Amino acid sequence: MVARTVVLLRHGRTAYNAALRLQGQIDIPLDEVGRWQAEEGASALIASHRAAKVVSSDLTRAADTAGAYARLLDVPVEPDVRLRERSFGDWEGLTGEEIAAGWPEQHAQWRRGADPDGVGAEAKAVVAERMVTAVREHAEALDGDACLVVVSHGAAISLAVTGLLGLDASTWRGVAGVHNVHWSHLHRSAPGAVPDWRLVAHNVGAGYPLDRWQAGPHADLEPEPKSA
Repeated sequence: MVARTVVLLRHGRTAYNAALRLQGQIDIPLDEVGRWQAEEGASALIASHRAAKVVSSDLTRAADTAGAYARLLDVPVEPDVRLRERSFGDWEGLTGEEIAAGWPEQHAQWRRGADPDGVGAEAKAVVAERMVTAVREHAEALDGDACLVVVSHGAAISLAVTGLLGLDASTWRGVAGVHNVHWSHLHRSAPGAVPDWRLVAHNVGAGYPLDRWQAGPHADLEPEPKSA
């Protein structure tokens, strides 16, 4: 049997997200906004998807986001290193401007969707293969009515969706990224159908306007009055 529903959930915000730094596999924790997003997103996700199994990248930002959801179900989180973010080699921790200044040709390649040469970045096809293999393996361990929630990272999720739809992750760029604590929902196709998974929804979240979501839990608070 194979789970009928797979949800791919991105982790909450980190300080690197807020500063527009490329994280890759650096183990950055959630910031205050990210912890709030994880809790709010968990409440929204459980209203439509109650997972029989929750698996997560072993990186802290993903594992803690997974924990916020799994606690509502009273189920464990199973770590899986294959669900990590794409490794970006020498570029990890840098901003786009820093990358463009230091590696202009490779940056242009990356912006076109190609794998950048000579910086130690993991190839997109490799990321898609490990992600798809992991998702399929975990899904196959569940019965046909079950839901699997997979907590991972932005680039890894886009590549996983591409791979699960039977597309070439090394060249096809038709899947946009998901925001922090937003998710993609895939449904198992009928036996023998190609591809064997269909994308039902993408970049779904808790329903906040994006600017409010990015601002965090204190966005609506009035400023303290100034003393005379």
